[in-house]
Amino acid sequence: MREYPAMPRSFAHLSDEAVVALVARSDQEALAELYDRFGRVAYGLALRVLRDDKFAEDAVQEGFLAAWRNADRFMPERAKASTWLLTFVHRRAVDLVRREDRRRAEPLPKTGEPAPSGSAEEDAWLHFERERVQAALRQLPDQQREALELAYYGGFTQSELAERLGQPIGTIKSRMFAGLAHLRELLAEPNGESAWKPTPFTT
Repeated sequence: MREYPAMPRSFAHLSDEAVVALVARSDQEALAELYDRFGRVAYGLALRVLRDDKFAEDAVQEGFLAAWRNADRFMPERAKASTWLLTFVHRRAVDLVRREDRRRAEPLPKTGEPAPSGSAEEDAWLHFERERVQAALRQLPDQQREALELAYYGGFTQSELAERLGQPIGTIKSRMFAGLAHLRELLAEPNGESAWKPTPFTT
């Protein structure tokens, strides 16, 4: 992991949540303080997902950038600052894994043939759709959103969620079904159809 020179820590006495509040005011020193506190943990998380130093660094950088852009939406009553921040890093790491999986699955172009076009447009569309889904998730009731985020981003099965949350599996299934139905309504196109197709969850 890349090492950075030590900086004076003006905010070392503040809580994590207070530092995020300063980040929401576009305070770059506060963002540096957040990195001092969680950069190594974030890198370790990304490295476990990606198993590649360079990709892990990219995930951390982009995760902190996402935190910078979304700090004004942070609600300390819903999650700890560390959990909120590491969620961005984990999501980006998973995105990178999926992108690499897609790239490896694509057949190599024959010699002399140009590489397939449209990848930039596809990436932009995927980014747009991801932002739409995340915005819709934030509108769900807490229990529905928690179940879907743990299943989708955390990779937990319904049985694992039931054990983790201390709830009957039937309750978990009900929450996820209701959450998916609500998401379809929120993401519906003007013609009444939803462009978002949820990934099936396993039990």
